[in-house]
Amino acid sequence: MSQPEEPSRSKSGGAVLVAAGILLSRVFGLVRQAAVARFFGVGPHADVVNTAFRAPNILQNLLGEGTLSAAFIPIYSRMVAEGRREEAGRFAGAVFGLLLVAAGGLSLLGMALAKPIVAVLAAGFLNDTGPVDRYALAVAAVRIIFPMTGLLVLSAWALGVLNSHRLFFLSYVAPVLWNVAIISALVWVGGFGRVEVLPLAALDRLLFAACWGALAGGALQFLVQLPGVVRVLRGFRLSFSTRVPGVPEALRAFGPVVAGRGVVQLAGYLDLFLASFLMDGAPAALGYAQQLYMLPISLFGMSVAAAELPELARLRHGEGDADAAAGLLSRVRRSLRQVAFLNVPTFAGYLTFGYLIVGAFYRRGSFQAAGNWLVYLVLAAYTLGLLAATSSRLLQNTFYALGDTRRPARIAAQRVAVSAALAVPLMLVLDRWSVADLPGVETGSEIHLGAVGLALASGIGAWLELIWLRSALAARLTGSFLPAREMGRLLLLAVAAALAAAALWWALPPLHPLAQAALVVGGYGVAYLLLSHFMAAEELGFWIGRFSRRLRKAE
Repeated sequence: MSQPEEPSRSKSGGAVLVAAGILLSRVFGLVRQAAVARFFGVGPHADVVNTAFRAPNILQNLLGEGTLSAAFIPIYSRMVAEGRREEAGRFAGAVFGLLLVAAGGLSLLGMALAKPIVAVLAAGFLNDTGPVDRYALAVAAVRIIFPMTGLLVLSAWALGVLNSHRLFFLSYVAPVLWNVAIISALVWVGGFGRVEVLPLAALDRLLFAACWGALAGGALQFLVQLPGVVRVLRGFRLSFSTRVPGVPEALRAFGPVVAGRGVVQLAGYLDLFLASFLMDGAPAALGYAQQLYMLPISLFGMSVAAAELPELARLRHGEGDADAAAGLLSRVRRSLRQVAFLNVPTFAGYLTFGYLIVGAFYRRGSFQAAGNWLVYLVLAAYTLGLLAATSSRLLQNTFYALGDTRRPARIAAQRVAVSAALAVPLMLVLDRWSVADLPGVETGSEIHLGAVGLALASGIGAWLELIWLRSALAARLTGSFLPAREMGRLLLLAVAAALAAAALWWALPPLHPLAQAALVVGGYGVAYLLLSHFMAAEELGFWIGRFSRRLRKAE
């Protein structure tokens, strides 16, 4: 008889490994976006890059990490925890086979239907009358990139296996290779020298170089995880059967999660669709801002949520109902406080120093002051929903650990409906304003603020989703989930630190934007940590404890 698996790895510190992997991945993601901004600025080719990378991602987002986190990891983790390693391997083999068929078929279909896909997602491109035909370029780019998403879906399966065995770092650092491949392709074609105004033919070549680099990077991201997967899987057998134990349960969870992910993706693609009708540069501005906005969500929200999901699943299935409820409540509340400790200062920092941060990452080459202001204002609008978005990730995973995938899907649909209803009027109202009168903006700039309205609607929807998730979870598990008092205290510390850093910013002599951002934002971070230490913030001890355990283990 098989014995339950004895945890050979620490259950603590998983979030640190996830955060470390995500940090490296996101840093290289910012470098990738900086390379795109350097060559394309906030213009039509940047719009095409953003659209081409977003359009096929519907496949990755529907079948990838978020879906597998709900439908695969809880079942696989439970089998491993109960000592059913051979059965878990067969289950993983069947899920891989089904994903292989689905991802392969949908990739081919996406390539064949690239024209209508772009026409639906970026209908405004069809009206282009200028020298750049964004529609034709986007169609060609999507045909190159679509197979990449199939590889990234398989990469998400590998991530699910590794996470279930508490091997977090490799799967979350693997996207570094994807980013490096794109950066390398851009530099190979565009060079390191000073970027002047490039002819359209050169910009076209750079665009397609980025697409081919993305395809190669998708393959690398999957292949680098395979050795680790092979080491931990037992009894793996490639199968396309839906009768393998665990698969029917996964498929029952899969449907509602796909529906929930689908409506969330619909919101993102609605933003892209609406932005395509605005002036050139609006879709690009959304993409640049989202790269910065997703950094704390991934680094501080998803890292904790991803590390907690296998543990919550084990806790729920390993104890009696009363003990499991109390344990879940305690663990979720503690995790929310950990997330808030790092996201509250990010929230205050983006609002206060966002213009400086955007300039440090993107302000070079074709990316000038008008684009800097637009991307900052879009980022600020997104940031208003940051705390809600990060907390919602953890509450969604709590539902998944409880075996409930339908409730988060319904709430996600409600959020999308509200965001969509607000997006159009906010976009139209704010598009009447331009950045022309803001400091440092070049004369004759025609960049308008419609994209800010789209981001603002998204932030409002994030808060409504959090409120609904909290209410639904409180009805199932009695107790208070959201640590509002602790978050308020952390916000006061962040505001005090921001005031000190703002004074430093005012006192600094003119510096290179990157150096100025490093000093101001670095000073802000140091001030926040010192204030947290002096005020004996318990959340600081959580993260110090996680890091110290990882360091002791590494010795």
